[in-house]
Amino acid sequence: MTSFAEDIVFQPPPEAEQFYIDGLKLLAESDIPFLLAGTYAVGAYTGISRPTKDLDIFCKAGDYPRILQFFQERGYRIEVEDERWLAKIYNNKYFFDVIYSCRAAEIAITDKWFDDAPVIDVYDTQVRIIKPTELIWSKIFVQDRYRYDGADVAHIILKQHAEIDWKRLLRYMELHWEVLLTHLVNFRYIYPSERNLVPRWLMDELIARMTAHLDMPESNVRVCRGRLFSARDYVTDISEWGYADIIGKGLEEKHDPVA
Repeated sequence: MTSFAEDIVFQPPPEAEQFYIDGLKLLAESDIPFLLAGTYAVGAYTGISRPTKDLDIFCKAGDYPRILQFFQERGYRIEVEDERWLAKIYNNKYFFDVIYSCRAAEIAITDKWFDDAPVIDVYDTQVRIIKPTELIWSKIFVQDRYRYDGADVAHIILKQHAEIDWKRLLRYMELHWEVLLTHLVNFRYIYPSERNLVPRWLMDELIARMTAHLDMPESNVRVCRGRLFSARDYVTDISEWGYADIIGKGLEEKHDPVA
């Protein structure tokens, strides 16, 4: 059974805190389904308390325009930062994110995400939080120069391993299984005495995939998938070194990219 930490204190600035209080109350009043993720969900599942600059609100793609309209009608500024996955609601310089997909991998947020989602009290408002499996998925690609969520992934595995639907997580990561393997190897290194918390069948499956992949021929298209982790840190690879981005083709001629 999922256990939650009590008395999590995040200590945002007073103006931001009031915005979060008002925002969550309005979301609850809207009757539009949403899930709280980010720092608040990590804190609930692990007991880790740290400052936060915003709220991460997850919803279905069909519901995000309704949430934005609901807040706009109440005087808040709204912004669609990236039509593919992210919008924002502002109160002066403070904001919270409305997330309806993932920048790195398009996986639809469906009604199943809300089934049996745990409920916690945040600023005296009862809210559902994202489940551990989906929380890992939401953080697993965040790896850039200024932010790395690998520690969150490791802590969630440590504290909520029994609640993770490992088969569903593998389905989410089917095209990106190497990323999942990387995080699981990191977990084994960080917590050598807790290695058994990751199912043996999953490690066997991922290692078998890696072994099979070693015998595959090189790709005819020179690909850099680094922008799944950081859109800014791998720009040079695409713009100057001729690697293909997530879609499209790079330079067909194979050469030393750093020559």
